[in-house]
Amino acid sequence: MFKKVLIANRGEIALRVIRACRELGIQTVAVYSEADRESLHVRFADDDVCIGPPPARDSYLKIPRLIAAAEITGADAIHPGYGFLAENAEFAETCAASNIAFIGPTAEQIRVMGDKAAARKAMAAVGVPIVPGTPGPIEDVDEALSFAREIGFPVIIKAAAGGGGKGMRVAEDPEDFMRAFQLARSEALSAFGSGDVYVEKYLARPRHIEFQIVGDKHGHLIHLGERDCSVQRRHQKLIEEAPSPAVGPALRERMGHDAVRGAKAIDYVGAGTIEMLLDEDGSYYFMEMNTRIQVEHGVTEMLTGIDLVKEQLRVAAGEPLSVGELPPLRGHVIEVRVNAEDPARNFQPSPGRIDVFHPPGGPGVRIDSHVYAGYTVPPYYDSLLAKLICQGRDRAEAVKRVQVALESFVLEGVTTTIPFLARVMHNAAFQAGQVDTKFLEREASLLREP
Repeated sequence: MFKKVLIANRGEIALRVIRACRELGIQTVAVYSEADRESLHVRFADDDVCIGPPPARDSYLKIPRLIAAAEITGADAIHPGYGFLAENAEFAETCAASNIAFIGPTAEQIRVMGDKAAARKAMAAVGVPIVPGTPGPIEDVDEALSFAREIGFPVIIKAAAGGGGKGMRVAEDPEDFMRAFQLARSEALSAFGSGDVYVEKYLARPRHIEFQIVGDKHGHLIHLGERDCSVQRRHQKLIEEAPSPAVGPALRERMGHDAVRGAKAIDYVGAGTIEMLLDEDGSYYFMEMNTRIQVEHGVTEMLTGIDLVKEQLRVAAGEPLSVGELPPLRGHVIEVRVNAEDPARNFQPSPGRIDVFHPPGGPGVRIDSHVYAGYTVPPYYDSLLAKLICQGRDRAEAVKRVQVALESFVLEGVTTTIPFLARVMHNAAFQAGQVDTKFLEREASLLREP
């Protein structure tokens, strides 16, 4: 096992990794920008290094500074967390070249799955269903339009590199296609440095279902069930739950089998997710793979009792998986993301000082957070403040526990999504499990205070 792990991240995920390392007897190194000098991950790590000014491009995204920090502190491994450099193949390669273990998949696995077009090819080659679309990136707009006519409108144009909803445009008809194609290419080039795009059939009301997979270096690879991440805004997840209200045992077995088959196609090592779209008719399609730990990994941890971050550490150190199959699922789990944002103003970020912070508690309630009373939310990074994760014997109890927890969640000083999340929990369609990726478009009134 590793002696010292540097965490190339910040916020709640940095604290989460520190806790897992502590349980395994591993020392930790925190890196921080000047804006994060008073952050809890800096306080709780065994060692810490300042890596630059507040903007991420000058600190958390500077590979040479992260490697130097690992070398001067004697860290023999780096955990990238999620976001920042977690899915950066160059970072994984640089770690390997520096004799520092990268706690994640190989650079080649990141590279293949980081290119959506290449990932689609890899999945199709082993029989995993994919959404009808171009076999790879397409440059000629007339050729792309011809293909769009062939598979039928509406279609979606997607950036081949990157994610997070950037470089994605929906074309409802041929007249709209030219504009959408050029906008997607331009946005992809600006966001990811590559204007490559591909065209897919657009599903009107799908669910976003992701399967948690984990594999070791001994050829073992399993899935740990699905998470339903359908409540989104602009492709950004807001609420996640497991098991999905739309997935029964038979469908879980089929989808899970395909998720494992897809990950095994590249001999995947570590924790990751196979993202799928589940259509209204029960058909499902591979969408993409995330080659990292997910923000919502705590949902699966509570449902299965398996510590995914500790599994990451063990697997990266060469140890076998601690489990051989999906264990019995323990009730139902729902996670809501508490962000420093204003839903009524298009989720505008709300940085500032937190005056009061009193998180909820009680049976089946978990809070993953890095904030405290007196903490200043910086304007430079993601606006996530806390993840509230509640477990119940069934979905109804889980929903009720989230409702009660949100009512007692006191966070003052910045605008947050807590009131919005409470409204969703009381929404009749949500309570009935009738959600899909267009849920908030139909229930737009939830974004506004009554």
